[in-house]
Amino acid sequence: MLTLRLSRIGKKKQPTYRLIVSEKARDPWGKALEILGDYNPRTKKATFNIEQIKHWISKGAQSSATVWNILLGMGLVEGKKMKMVAMPKPKAVAATETKAEAPKA
Repeated sequence: MLTLRLSRIGKKKQPTYRLIVSEKARDPWGKALEILGDYNPRTKKATFNIEQIKHWISKGAQSSATVWNILLGMGLVEGKKMKMVAMPKPKAVAATETKAEAPKA
């Protein structure tokens, strides 16, 4: 499945992102099918190729929650905001597993 998502570029502590089209299972820093624009979160400036975004969405490409919310803010798509889903940290998961496995004496 194709997805529109952000790929981080830029220097340390100065992030900028590229909006790319790639396979969902592929690494976001790997090879992308097409670069659709860039986004600077510090200045909230986005320069996107609007025609190409609409083209990929019409072909069935899904977007990540962050990209969807940015496109909503720009007025390119209609709908509701998506909730961002945060993945649990590996240490927190490991700590809860060890507590659950500990036998009661």
